[in-house]
Amino acid sequence: MYKAKAYSAASATSPLASTQIPRREATEHDVQIEILFCGICHSDLHTVRNEWSSIMPTVYPCVPGHEIVGRVTTVGSAVTKFKPGDLAGVGCLVDSDHTCPNCRDGLEQLCPNQTLTFNSPDKHLGGVTYGGYSESIVVDERFVLRVPANLDLAGVAPLLCAGITTYSPMRRWGNLTGKKVGVAGLGGLGHMGVKFARAFGAYVVVFTTSPGKKEDALRLGADEVIISRNAEELQQHAGTFDFILDTIAADHDINAYINMLGRDGNITLVGAPEKPLAVSAFALLFGRRSLSGSIIGGIAETQEMLDFCGEHNITADVEVIPIQKVNEAYERLVKSDVKYRFSIDMASLKAK
Repeated sequence: MYKAKAYSAASATSPLASTQIPRREATEHDVQIEILFCGICHSDLHTVRNEWSSIMPTVYPCVPGHEIVGRVTTVGSAVTKFKPGDLAGVGCLVDSDHTCPNCRDGLEQLCPNQTLTFNSPDKHLGGVTYGGYSESIVVDERFVLRVPANLDLAGVAPLLCAGITTYSPMRRWGNLTGKKVGVAGLGGLGHMGVKFARAFGAYVVVFTTSPGKKEDALRLGADEVIISRNAEELQQHAGTFDFILDTIAADHDINAYINMLGRDGNITLVGAPEKPLAVSAFALLFGRRSLSGSIIGGIAETQEMLDFCGEHNITADVEVIPIQKVNEAYERLVKSDVKYRFSIDMASLKAK
């Protein structure tokens, strides 16, 4: 065991502050990574402030961060996929049971016994796992990902969560070339959805409540923008979409988007509104439309996503910050005051 510098929260109301945490020495199957950048996900904030206490109560001290990019420093004797000096990434998971039907199908994100990168029971050291707001991390080789060397590392970090969250349902839906694809909401998830839909060859339409986001949506790759509060604009596109990615985390009228779908069209939720959404059965019945949900992807699919990003030069739009500004970033995140993700330069952790 060794000590690593990190930032942690001591309670739901405490600011994140400098600390030291224990890390295990690399076992024969482990990869030790010097963390270079770590993205800030909204789930970091929810967990730090114990806002999901009913489903996953936070254990303190809490070190968040599951959008990790770094450089391999040490590998165990049985590791075959990585060597010191390699670029590597770690996403939302650091382990699973490897034996359940989901794991056998490469869907570790659905494993009932998964180990999250932070705030999950730590079978190695006891207590809970600590995330990427740290100078280093040690992870089982099976949950470490190769990072394309041609991409900006600060922009790669959010791909490990926001990227795979939006890539996975689009990839699962099938060949989107020439299809009409909608992205509802233009935030951290939505901006990645636009980039992927564009790269998949779709005709991309962004739904937003903010007219001021139109120019940026087009810059990101949208072909068209619909102001979702404008009933006339919505009506003009009713029944014409093949697929809609709904990234909206706030309460909204899901039926307005379901009615945008054509025959056999699908809308997939990746945003998580706090309150249940009221779904009209008739909106689904007529047109054989479907409504589904999706979280991240399995390890193989996440690697596929990173390779795809390397081929198409896709990264997240980020604002790079030092770790000392993380509490300010959380406050800005609540106000949606970022385009479109924060990425922490972990070299700042070495600053006095």
